[in-house]
Amino acid sequence: MASRPISRRDLLRGVAAAGAVLGLPSIARAQAGGGPATARTRLILLGTGGGPRPSTQRWSNSQVIVANGVPYVIDCGNGVAIRLTEAGVPLASLRHVFVTHHHSDHNADYGNLLLLAWTAGLRTRIDTWGPPPIAKITRLFFEMNAYDMETHIADEGRVPLLPLVNVHEMSQGGLVVKDENVTVTAALVDHPPVVPAFAYRFDTPSRSIVISGDTNRSDNLINLAKGADILVHEALWVPAVDRLVAMIPNASTLKKHIIDSHTSVEDCGRVAAAAGVKTLVLSHIVPKGDPSITDQMWIEAARTHFKGQIIVARDLMEI
Repeated sequence: MASRPISRRDLLRGVAAAGAVLGLPSIARAQAGGGPATARTRLILLGTGGGPRPSTQRWSNSQVIVANGVPYVIDCGNGVAIRLTEAGVPLASLRHVFVTHHHSDHNADYGNLLLLAWTAGLRTRIDTWGPPPIAKITRLFFEMNAYDMETHIADEGRVPLLPLVNVHEMSQGGLVVKDENVTVTAALVDHPPVVPAFAYRFDTPSRSIVISGDTNRSDNLINLAKGADILVHEALWVPAVDRLVAMIPNASTLKKHIIDSHTSVEDCGRVAAAAGVKTLVLSHIVPKGDPSITDQMWIEAARTHFKGQIIVARDLMEI
């Protein structure tokens, strides 16, 4: 028997109901950490630039850990769905999304990723985690796109997206989720004025990977990353901040924010050394399009304090 098309009113009613429970081309490869990247645990750096302004050099921040074939996306900067497709990760396989904090270079395409995965054939549960107000963000995104979702359901017989998405708001660190592939742990980091902001650690049978999110030098992050194979840490080239700020009009407080809430590349080395990680990956590069700062300069600055392997991230690099 043919199913009854879902009306716009029914869809919006579903949005409201869900809102009540939402609280709950080729890839460059770099060898790092616990040996070569295996089919069981892969780290792909999708976007490696810091800041929301689009750039042809680096897209906004996002990465995916693929554990036993299951993708775990961390942050959703602009273009994350395109980058996943370029990396060969099927959007319909999306199961888990983690947001470190609510700056647009980390969450601008959060809702778009969910929607586009669904239009690509997703029919299974998605769990998303992040600080407040991620539940409200999710609910309002679905409300904004209710017309489009209704059309796809009516024209293509898709299962409704809303019941598939389970949102979990977090205000404290600790165990996030443990499944058959990975144990995910979070720690609060210091990224004023955005509170709370998180770093995430992913422990799999073959590797341990830590994603710093945005933070200044953080003892919580050091403790989270103890003994990890890979630490992906945001990195700031402090001498270039004045040039960066000069490009943005009326940004009287921007320099202070950038320096106070991010980590200099030298301090990235200090954090990696204190945590005893095997490999430091410099990502969320700020400034992201300054040709005067070479990869070797980034490495040498971090090398002052960290003697392990150092990698300067590039979009679509697999580690």
